[in-house]
Amino acid sequence: MRLVSYNVEWFDALFSNTGELLDDDGWSARHGVTRAAQTSALGTVFQALDADAVLVVEAPDTNSKRSTVRALAHFADHFDLRAREVVTGFTNDTQQEIALLYDPDVLSARHEPGATPHAPRFDTELEIDLDVDAREDRVVFSKPPLELSLESVATGRQAKLIGAHLKSKAPHGARSRDEVMRLSIANRRKQLAQAIWLRRRISDHLDAGDDLFVMGDLNDGPGLDEYEGLFGRSSVEIVLGQGEATLFDPHACQALIRPLEPHPSSARFYISSDERYLQALLDYIMVSPNLRAASSRWRIWHPFEDQRCFADAELREALLTASDHFPVVLDLDF
Repeated sequence: MRLVSYNVEWFDALFSNTGELLDDDGWSARHGVTRAAQTSALGTVFQALDADAVLVVEAPDTNSKRSTVRALAHFADHFDLRAREVVTGFTNDTQQEIALLYDPDVLSARHEPGATPHAPRFDTELEIDLDVDAREDRVVFSKPPLELSLESVATGRQAKLIGAHLKSKAPHGARSRDEVMRLSIANRRKQLAQAIWLRRRISDHLDAGDDLFVMGDLNDGPGLDEYEGLFGRSSVEIVLGQGEATLFDPHACQALIRPLEPHPSSARFYISSDERYLQALLDYIMVSPNLRAASSRWRIWHPFEDQRCFADAELREALLTASDHFPVVLDLDF
């Protein structure tokens, strides 16, 4: 089975309120890219992936007029994808939903949110002391993680999947160096609280003996910014965990074990002030210990780091046009 985590930059801007693709020469929400160009590129990428399930991060919006399910179903039909069924969870107000696009002939998927006293449901709030004032702060997810139950049609094997898109640490709105520092620290504190909440739910599943996938964009990685040292660990390290309950992702492990050496990246952003590109490892597919043995290969379809993607000129250009993130792919025996 092939699982994919793919952050599609402003996917929502490619659809009308009825969920039809706006496949025209109007500008997409990607800088310098038309809707037709991004749509075509995404079609090329999704067809090449030929995945059994794709966790779509920044999926089209759901609101009183728009539907994530309707939009993604139209997209799958337009490009004749096997992964044609859609499941979503708790919606949000960011115009960036989290959804699973999957092949119903291979697996079934249903939204199954859970909660325990120390890990409330993702659409509620968590009370946690984020600093040293001995007072609990209330933390909410701007994008509540998607918690699913999966079952293989062929084997009946079951697993849980949590799809996440943690809050960015960017200090939006800051007007001075002091404001940048203050907002950056506050945003990192909130993000780490979200990671702790997510990790508690992961521990609940592992304690229950569940096979578990944790997928998505954590907007963080070891050594990504200078404020990490204030808190000791990155969100990625918190979500991975420690000891026998540690999740596994080879790219995350490579970055953690050898932080000063080159490691894979899953996103590429243009920094206009420096006239260069920043590459970062932000996207992951983590698996529980009992799934690690069944997991045969992880790949990041980075057009300049993966040889097969680079060698295929059409796919290489499509990956660059489709999004500022690249698909993370896991092939496993399930």
